[in-house]
Amino acid sequence: MNCKKQFPFRVGTTSYIIPDEIIPNIEYLKDKVDDVELVLFESDEISNLPSERDIAKLFAIGERHDLTYSIHLPLDVYLCSSDSAIRERSVEKCRRVVELTEALQPSAYVMHAEAGQGMNVNDFSEEEKVAFADSFRVSLEGLFSAVSVQASEFCVETLNYPLQLLEKVISSFELSITLDIGHLELYGYSVQEHLVRYLPRARVMHMHGIKNGKDHNGLQHMRAETLSLVMQALHDNRDQARVFTMEIFSEDDFNASCAELMKYST
Repeated sequence: MNCKKQFPFRVGTTSYIIPDEIIPNIEYLKDKVDDVELVLFESDEISNLPSERDIAKLFAIGERHDLTYSIHLPLDVYLCSSDSAIRERSVEKCRRVVELTEALQPSAYVMHAEAGQGMNVNDFSEEEKVAFADSFRVSLEGLFSAVSVQASEFCVETLNYPLQLLEKVISSFELSITLDIGHLELYGYSVQEHLVRYLPRARVMHMHGIKNGKDHNGLQHMRAETLSLVMQALHDNRDQARVFTMEIFSEDDFNASCAELMKYST
């Protein structure tokens, strides 16, 4: 199924559609989508960070096939931690990924603002929520003093807490936003209100459906009214640089999602 060059935005998906490593996935997707989200991770036990040779291959494929890459920074970074040592390690991990991938001229860097593994910001006291935002600010100061990429290329993703908690920090650094529509639906936030409030700053959209209470399923599992609402907003607010990432992880979901999306092609 081909969704490439069909919409007034760049249609993308993840680098894990077929059960293989990044390069074979890019080869599979290069003529099917406009952008691929490189989902990267690094730990003491395992890492999928591309080598410099892989980066050169990715760049060459992108040049030949008008394919861009968005970079999802590692999930195990905690830029809002109250522990300065954890924040510093998280900033360093982000810095390494940014410097490694900068040659790809990414369409965006997607980042999570989290306090720690399994920590629910919604349970924080008001004082802790203020400290959460301030810790994020400190981490960003450290990151942007270490990399040359513009802050607007970094997109803070909507998670399970209200993004308003970070609005002042986002505005002060002129960050962009990843509107994760699947997360908004999963956690009960108004998609309409978020589109009105944040779409002008949304460099990236994350699209995925919910099945049996779990997200990151194909668009065929999105509520039809939600998908229609988003598609209308994107057609009314055209931005050819905006990335529409179908954040899914299987070939079946990819094909079904493309079929669903093509119902809205013009």
